[in-house]
Amino acid sequence: MNVEPKRNYRDTLFKKIFGSEENKHYLLQLYNALNNSNYKNPNDLQLTTIENIIYVTIKNDVSFLIESEMTLYEQQATYNPNMPLRGLMYYAQLYQEYLTGIKRNLYSTRLIKIPNPNFIVFYNGPKETEDEVEFKLSNAFITPQESPKFEWTAKMLNINKNHNVALQKKCEPLYYYVEFANRVNSNIKKGLNAKQAMTDAVDYAIKHNFYGDFFKKQKSEVLNMSLTEFNQEEYDREKHDDWFEEGKAEGRIEGEKFGIKKGILETAKKFKIEGIPVSAIAKCTGLSLAEIQKL
Repeated sequence: MNVEPKRNYRDTLFKKIFGSEENKHYLLQLYNALNNSNYKNPNDLQLTTIENIIYVTIKNDVSFLIESEMTLYEQQATYNPNMPLRGLMYYAQLYQEYLTGIKRNLYSTRLIKIPNPNFIVFYNGPKETEDEVEFKLSNAFITPQESPKFEWTAKMLNINKNHNVALQKKCEPLYYYVEFANRVNSNIKKGLNAKQAMTDAVDYAIKHNFYGDFFKKQKSEVLNMSLTEFNQEEYDREKHDDWFEEGKAEGRIEGEKFGIKKGILETAKKFKIEGIPVSAIAKCTGLSLAEIQKL
């Protein structure tokens, strides 16, 4: 089975806030809060986020260099113990980009020094977890080893309400993000659909001056961004599950084709019910506007 090229992810709200050049001061505040450091100049951070990663297993939120450390931050709304493997794949490309930038050759007889990796996952999904969870790549090895010959880790921080409160107090931009997400989740629990939940949360953020006038100036963009982000992980998970199950039922080749199309159509229909713009659905699923209108 061929690996499907990854469609371009629309920028998520997390990435917009913490991963853009104009908002590097928010990223610096988050880094300082996590590392008990006191950097003052946002230009000390060099963003290294790679766009258009070619494999569907990787979601690129924010990566950056600061001194001798290469940090990757990723926001997740689903509990995923596969983060070490995903991070390893992403870092392989980050290091390739880094070596190209400094013009170093892996075939050199000299040892090439590379920045230390630091992979943090910010989790705000429904599954109850501890404030901090460390995932290890060795847990995925088919044959368990007492002392793994190779290890790669991912630290997951629970940023749901009443979790990692001290961290949120130290970093106002993170607190705003958490409050916005909590507002959305609370609205959904009250029975609002995705569009209503997001609209109310954006209005709440504007009223309470989250990120200055960010939400006010970019309300429309943030709504579309958040609506897509709200369903993105469900779409990815559901799509791959459908491919696998339908593929088994109909045969390895024909079943995969059938499962792919059915999964995409069903997911697009859910997006449409939630009030997501047709243009955004088309971009996420690859369906034509006409196909979506028929759903």
